[in-house]
Amino acid sequence: MSRRKGGDGRLTAALDPHDQGPQDHCGVFGVWAPGEDVAKLTYFGLYALQHRGQESAGIAVSNGRQILVYKDMGLVSQVFDEPTLESLKGHVAIGHARYSTTGASVWENAQPIFKPTPDGSVALGHNGNLINVAEMRSAVEALPEHSEGRHAPVSTNDTSLLTELLAYHPDSSLEARALEVLPTISGAFSLVWMNEDTLFAARDPQGIRPLVLGRLDRGWVIASEDAALATVGASVVREVEPGEMIIIDESGLRSVRFAEADRKGCVFEYVYLARPDANIAGRNVHESRVEMGRELAREFPVDADLVIPVPESGIPAATGYALESGLPFGQAFVKNGYVGRTFIQPSQTLRQLGIRLKLNVLEHMVRGKKVVVVDDSIVRGNTQRAQVRMLREAGALEVHVRISSPPVKWPCFYGIDFATRAELIANGLSVDEIAASVGADSLGYISLDGMISATRQERTALCTACFTGEYPVELPDESMLGKHLLEVSLQSPTAGKALPVLNNP
Repeated sequence: MSRRKGGDGRLTAALDPHDQGPQDHCGVFGVWAPGEDVAKLTYFGLYALQHRGQESAGIAVSNGRQILVYKDMGLVSQVFDEPTLESLKGHVAIGHARYSTTGASVWENAQPIFKPTPDGSVALGHNGNLINVAEMRSAVEALPEHSEGRHAPVSTNDTSLLTELLAYHPDSSLEARALEVLPTISGAFSLVWMNEDTLFAARDPQGIRPLVLGRLDRGWVIASEDAALATVGASVVREVEPGEMIIIDESGLRSVRFAEADRKGCVFEYVYLARPDANIAGRNVHESRVEMGRELAREFPVDADLVIPVPESGIPAATGYALESGLPFGQAFVKNGYVGRTFIQPSQTLRQLGIRLKLNVLEHMVRGKKVVVVDDSIVRGNTQRAQVRMLREAGALEVHVRISSPPVKWPCFYGIDFATRAELIANGLSVDEIAASVGADSLGYISLDGMISATRQERTALCTACFTGEYPVELPDESMLGKHLLEVSLQSPTAGKALPVLNNP
């Protein structure tokens, strides 16, 4: 059954769609807990993971006999209300907050992806990005139900292909089928999926995206970040290991390895993507970011009067820079916290105001002063250019920009939606040229070694592809990559509309 909700469900990714920074990927959550309100646990878990994806949200719940799926375009708090959550009863659930990295941001591609079959239903949520989608599509098309023309999926993302492959297991269990399928997919994947009575989770052999296991008094929880475990009152057990699949049912928890681990965790999780209170591979993210700021101050000191962060992502690094340099720390930017996602596209006139809709400057903090502005990254440079201009208009004598990651020169194919390589400002200009382009008196990027040292991880255990071009999972031909590779003329009555659905097989 389906119901309409108010609003058109469309979200703008930024005030100016042509000036986006690094976009978060997705957050996944799973819970197996008989006797608990698993839908509400999943809701609050997704709420804690909202920073990882703001385009759509969904929850699937099973009572042992059937799976109900409810999803829509929008933020977690926009998609779900009390009556909806009350209708989702069961003992096992998964949830997903999406930013699209493969497939358009439309209702059909919202997750969890649901697939009913005669052998039982499957619902799946995915954080990451798969790079062998052409091979996966061929494998799906070779399945008997597809080759006989009985079914064609309407969603156009890598997750829908994976769901199709997992759901086809007429002569074996879903667990056995997963052990066949998982070794054949390439790229980054932290997965949660379920059938009517079992919760599954798996992480790619490189462990590019985070995934953690937690314990409730009466069950188990899986989440992208351990901060979500704390939100629902679960204790952290451990990370899901790279190349590991976890199965949780009435018999308890068991672990199966489907591939040997070759850890290459995404270093950008430490720089920007993860919540500051998250811990990844034993290292607290906030501590890493503060240390990156300290290292920036050591590598690029400057004679200045004030260190200011770009909220919110620059605050920890700016704190570290101030501590190491001995310069005063001050919040000179005021952020409007209600503008980041909006149902209303700004007019061209408003768009020309650019960042002023999100940030304003406290003039009395910067007038007559030399300031150091600390941020996490520069992508196209438009945002930094606007910030520098605002500070000068507010009376700053000098503006020195410091960045807590090296120059971003390469696109990510593992779940971060950067600009294309041609659009990345660091790919065509030197550091001095970038400083001139954004109007800064000086510009300093942290060194690669300095950034890695702040994470306290071995360099060989990290993916640094967006900075170095060294991709840990071999990429296919460029023609086989791209966010919209699977897009076909997606003309559906639900496209672009908010149509929450309760799938009831």
